[in-house]
Amino acid sequence: MKELFPIVAADVALFTVIDEALRVLLLQRDNEPQAGAWALPGALLKPETDLSLEHTARRALAAKTRVEIPHLEQVSVFSGPERDPRGYSVGVLFYALLPADQAPAVAGAKAADVAWSNVAHLKRPIAFDHREMIALATTRLRQKVERLILPLHLLSEKFTLTQLQRVCEAVMGTRLDKSSFRRRLRSEQALVEVPGDFEVGANRPAQFYRAARGFRFDIDIE
Repeated sequence: MKELFPIVAADVALFTVIDEALRVLLLQRDNEPQAGAWALPGALLKPETDLSLEHTARRALAAKTRVEIPHLEQVSVFSGPERDPRGYSVGVLFYALLPADQAPAVAGAKAADVAWSNVAHLKRPIAFDHREMIALATTRLRQKVERLILPLHLLSEKFTLTQLQRVCEAVMGTRLDKSSFRRRLRSEQALVEVPGDFEVGANRPAQFYRAARGFRFDIDIE
């Protein structure tokens, strides 16, 4: 019986919000298998250098996005003999969150090789089982926001409550009632006012907030 040596990789669904829509980073593959299709950023495990699969995931992001990722979290494991034509493979899925003001820093070998795709309209050909990965990572992200965990890692260093609501709406894919949303935030310890700092526009000045020191989005929802 032939011994199996599985391919082990880490793949990352990197999310941001652009134009009030939740988007995921896709890279167009240059090489076979599935050259020309679009895939999540990822990398094969290097046992000699990677201390963990999270290290593999961060290495993939560092090589292909050139940005500092504020939040990275493991989602699930995908495995099987049909995932990759090169052989039996194990893929560990992570998701990461990136503020929109850092999205322009994402770069690839060629500008055309990188796309921030709307998760609600993935029209590009997606490689391997990455469409399923994106769906699962999106669901996990939405579950957290439903459980009142604020996706502050998707926002700039300072933000208004309206901007926070728009990001939550983008994640959830639906509009939220403003009054209910504000009531939810009254006792929210993750938010800290930026004293004396307001967004000034045509309407009433809006107070700026920031994430509380040490805030993390990786609270377990199970």
